[in-house]
Amino acid sequence: MLKDYCLEPLVEPLLGWYSLHARVLPWREEPTPYRVWVSEIMLQQTRVEAVKPYFERFVATLPDVAALAECEEGRLLKLWEGLGYYNRVRNMQLAARTVMAEFGGELPADYEALLTLKGIGHYTAGAIASIAYGIPVPAVDGNVLRVLMRVSMDDSDIMKQSVKSEVERLLAPVIPKGRAGAFTQAMMELGATVCVPNGDPKCGGCPWQDVCLAKAEGRCQDIPVKGKPKPRRMEEKTVLVICDGEKVLLHRRPGRGLLAGMYEFPNMPGHLTQEEALSYVKEQNLLPVKIEALEEAKHIFSHIEWHMTGYMIRIAQQEEAAGPADGYLFAEAEVSEEKYAIPAAFSKYTKYLHIRLGQEKYE
Repeated sequence: MLKDYCLEPLVEPLLGWYSLHARVLPWREEPTPYRVWVSEIMLQQTRVEAVKPYFERFVATLPDVAALAECEEGRLLKLWEGLGYYNRVRNMQLAARTVMAEFGGELPADYEALLTLKGIGHYTAGAIASIAYGIPVPAVDGNVLRVLMRVSMDDSDIMKQSVKSEVERLLAPVIPKGRAGAFTQAMMELGATVCVPNGDPKCGGCPWQDVCLAKAEGRCQDIPVKGKPKPRRMEEKTVLVICDGEKVLLHRRPGRGLLAGMYEFPNMPGHLTQEEALSYVKEQNLLPVKIEALEEAKHIFSHIEWHMTGYMIRIAQQEEAAGPADGYLFAEAEVSEEKYAIPAAFSKYTKYLHIRLGQEKYE
């Protein structure tokens, strides 16, 4: 168990290993509080390689807290398009406005004060405090939990908040003063590149291989232990790609809830037949002239799974006076690509209009 395992001897071998094996990452080159914050929010449930171009564009466009606080929402969502979990960037903007109003435009060099900001939890506060400010506080994410549970062969359920809190408590006393940032990043790096979450750990390159109890007992695949999450709710949807010449109909989602404020193709619950889809279009005072079935698609959110079928429907050209209802608009594909943030959930259907989402636009 971790509480019975002496962590002190792990520190120096870890830091020595990190000095030789640390990856070159854009946010490490200049670890200001703002850059650390942006990178850590982006890296939550997203691969490092996928984050790199997003991070560089984001900080080039919004180089500081003030720019983030003032950014127009549509532009902000467009910068985030493809990363998912859009509430994270909304929370970042709310936090940025608080920092401008209450902390003089600088993220506070105080762990407890960081925790008061919207969207910043114990891990992110610990990462900012230790990496950017050198404050010896823990930053415990999945990588850190995994390496510590394996080295101590602790089979506690890491999905429980009580377990994470206990790991934070036990780790705090061994963080080396003056090297807190290196220690935090070394722990993350070990879990990301050696003691990996999927497949066999690369024990031959681990600085702790001689003292790892899970390795000694051949139990690396059994640890860490994760309780089963609640099953996702399945939802069937029909997506309609409605085209008026070169323009496509978009709908802006409500300002709250899943994918709040983003643009989507009109869609409705269930898998509609062609006749039902055409009836829906006519109910919107649009005149369909051609319908084509599109491929099925699936998109997984954290607690919901969409199973989609789609149709492309071409309509008779609309009179200017007879525009779409409130919340809907017709936009050209190029304008959609540049202006309107469309979730990756619809990527199977944007390709029919050559609308590129997220990083695709830059490749």
